[in-house]
Amino acid sequence: MPPDVELAEAAIVEHYPRLVRLAYLVLPPSLGRNRRVLTAHSMAQRALPRGRRGAGAQAAAAAVQGGVPGQRGTPGADSGYAYVRLRVLRAALEAGIPLTFRALPRRAQLPPLLPQVWGLRLFPRSGGAEELALDQWLATLDGPGRAACVLRALERLPEPEVLRVLTEAGVANPAAAVAESGDPANDALFASPEFDPCALQARPTDLLRRRRFARASLAAAAALAVCGALLALPGGGWGADGAAAPPYALNAAAQQALDPGKLVRVAPTAWRTSSRTGFSTWPARGDRTDDAELLRRALAVWARPGSAVVASATPGTPPGPPMGPPQLLFAGTVDQAVVVLLYDGLRVVRYAEPRTGTSVAALDFARTDAASAESATALVLSRVDGNVRYLTAPWVTGVGLRDLLKPGEAPAALKPGRDGVTPPVASPAPTGNCTGWNALALTGGGATRLVTDLGELTPARLTSGAPGAERDVAEAAELGDWSRIACLLPSVRSHGVRSVNAWTYAKQPLPGGDGTATWLCTRAETWAGTEDRVQAQFLAPGAPLAAQAAKAEGSPACGAREPRVLAGVLWKSKAGQWYVLAAGSAQFASLSVSGGGVNGSANGNRLAVKAPAGAQVELAGKLTDGTRAGVLR
Repeated sequence: MPPDVELAEAAIVEHYPRLVRLAYLVLPPSLGRNRRVLTAHSMAQRALPRGRRGAGAQAAAAAVQGGVPGQRGTPGADSGYAYVRLRVLRAALEAGIPLTFRALPRRAQLPPLLPQVWGLRLFPRSGGAEELALDQWLATLDGPGRAACVLRALERLPEPEVLRVLTEAGVANPAAAVAESGDPANDALFASPEFDPCALQARPTDLLRRRRFARASLAAAAALAVCGALLALPGGGWGADGAAAPPYALNAAAQQALDPGKLVRVAPTAWRTSSRTGFSTWPARGDRTDDAELLRRALAVWARPGSAVVASATPGTPPGPPMGPPQLLFAGTVDQAVVVLLYDGLRVVRYAEPRTGTSVAALDFARTDAASAESATALVLSRVDGNVRYLTAPWVTGVGLRDLLKPGEAPAALKPGRDGVTPPVASPAPTGNCTGWNALALTGGGATRLVTDLGELTPARLTSGAPGAERDVAEAAELGDWSRIACLLPSVRSHGVRSVNAWTYAKQPLPGGDGTATWLCTRAETWAGTEDRVQAQFLAPGAPLAAQAAKAEGSPACGAREPRVLAGVLWKSKAGQWYVLAAGSAQFASLSVSGGGVNGSANGNRLAVKAPAGAQVELAGKLTDGTRAGVLR
């Protein structure tokens, strides 16, 4: 017996994101991501039972008459969740049945009446390579196979329960569906934002087609209305628009931006004589630079990405079309994809499509304005199986691979191809154990610069030194500092980072003769120039990795505008005594600490005060000019 409609509604409202994600994953991918999103929402909203009162209402009435209401438990049959889940699953499976003339179409096979979105295409946020591979694998399964995957991965049901639910949903061969559902090792990916139809991105529909349909349907009515209005006006008609072209005229600059013949191509030696060295002086490289059809597709997808395009943009990067003909940086075959790199003065855009077929594509935007020879040394061409290939700048004469966690080892030499494409190198893992952190040592222009992959199109440059005097990492001491803090780099991953600077701002003798600690400040500056991320780190003697003492986002501290920093930690000596340790940069004349049973001060920029374990204290400092300053936060 179906549950009471009010219990079913409560189950839908409480577990709406789960139900919509379940429907989205089970629906056939052939519908397209926009229609799958709307259909999934429609199926979750139509899961209410038709009756008004069911078993849930009778149980509630019995409880009112003389019982004690049961406590609310996990989603199940009593709460109505199992019932609405079954209705959603059954509708999603019916939507995958092909339409034929032999039978009337079922409700789930038709486009949803509600919800409706006009003028926009909605699709979930883009994921990484693993999510894309999972989505392509799901497309090879039939509806029951996808349903078995979802029940196991999202609903965490054991195999007997999966078989039972599939049987109730009308699957003819549940055992075959479970056998087709694949390896549970990838189950965690089903919770990715790639498959979340409640967190959506919006793009316009086909604007030209929409305009043609609108004109065709409204032409007669518009003509009658205009004629009537003009006849009714005593003076006759609207005012003139001056020198403006008609509203339906094509924009010449926009048309040129989509013409592959208008692409800007820089001479191979332009960087040698140019007054400014950056991406604007990169020549066009690759084995497909003369493929007009490929370049036309890349420009068209950039201007109007369709529903089959997986798009991403670093924070602060506008994803719109080019304002004029962009510059071609690269076009060629890389691993199993064909890649095109374009530059419009503000952004580098990466277009990628499979080596065979053009029905799907990837589009990545990265802001790169004001790039110089120091920050325009390389771009990411591809990521496959945890490996990354780079396209190096034309002035790069040597490439080495350095493990930041092994500062005493020399970089391993890499030999790029004729077009400056490096061999595949392991990218630093964003999660998991930090057993190594690869960086490229790029030699050119009389300097060697370290860059590392932070999950974006542009690798981040690594530097050392005080704010305003940053320099390339070269000395043994600087490499030693980076070996202690490299494993903290995932905290600034995928934030549009342009460079990360490490600054040793203080050395502090520890109480009890336990050695000397090092205080460092790292500042990750973004291409957008906002939301820079700052961390203060404490490195105890003998510790392999630094500990984060404080962090801030959007703070000017530890930068050229505010070249100072103050942070503190609670530290335990070898004798078992706890201390509040604090250190500031050279601008601090004195420090003080209070609260949590601790009260103390010290002249200079370092402080060590005994404290009880777990003490919560307030730390402050006074600068040499007499003004007070707080800790990094």
